Amino acid sequence: MTWLAVLCALVCAAANGAVSVLQRQANLDEGGQQVTGRWSKLRVLRSRTWWAGSAALALAASAQAAALGFGSLSLVQPLLASELLFSLVIGSVVFRRGPGRRTWAAFTGLAVGLALFLASTHPQPGGRSAPASHWAVVGAAVAGTVLVLVGTAWRVHGAPRAALLGCAAATGFATTAALIKEVLTRAGSAGFAELWVDWPVYAFAATGGLSFLLFQLTLRAGTLRASQPALTLVDALVSLVLGHYLFGDRLSLGLRAVPAAAGCALIVAGVVGLSRSGDLDSGWDSPDAPRVRKG
Repeated sequence: MTWLAVLCALVCAAANGAVSVLQRQANLDEGGQQVTGRWSKLRVLRSRTWWAGSAALALAASAQAAALGFGSLSLVQPLLASELLFSLVIGSVVFRRGPGRRTWAAFTGLAVGLALFLASTHPQPGGRSAPASHWAVVGAAVAGTVLVLVGTAWRVHGAPRAALLGCAAATGFATTAALIKEVLTRAGSAGFAELWVDWPVYAFAATGGLSFLLFQLTLRAGTLRASQPALTLVDALVSLVLGHYLFGDRLSLGLRAVPAAAGCALIVAGVVGLSRSGDLDSGWDSPDAPRVRKG
């Protein structure tokens, strides 16, 4: 079932990339300016682009649930880092501004690094359910981390705020993914009807909803250049930690630690290259970016 987990995870990554781009576009008006004002912000709810992004989010959630049903958290969530690649391709169409060679090279390095890391570590699933005591520790740690990140984000502006909010949203999304796996396990053992008298389904709904709210705030805080690496890479990192602590997922290291480290280095190099990319630095999706007119 591993190949099904990988396929569903890639579908999820593509849909997530579409979500980031479409809903970021929805937060810009027709002239490419950031929507401002208390009431004018509600304009996004009348945007077809925003609703298209919401539909893509529903697809991503369904594909993620399927992937977690077939594979481990430690395998599925790191694969979602490929969302960056899909964001680049979809964003090039939506924002009508193609990236240059350095940007493609950075994303290619990220993709190769991710593939090398997963192939080297070969994540192995542990248990399918976690003890309540472990969930209590995770809940407290995640809540504290998110509160610190959001509190710090509100003290800064621009790209730092977008990055910090992206880290908070990613932490929430990783926790939501772990809760999805817990809910699926309990549904398989106790039945669908029993889910509604147990806590995981409500924790999943609350965590997912708050994470989505943080995601919307992230998109409003700054460009994808600032938020997207945080959204994807922090999600993968937190998921590896949660997979090991909650479910006992294992990474095969030993002699494989060398290529795994090389994969990590490529991932870091890809992210650094992206942050220094001339294309994204000049405002790929920012309000004042030059746009190609149709016709």
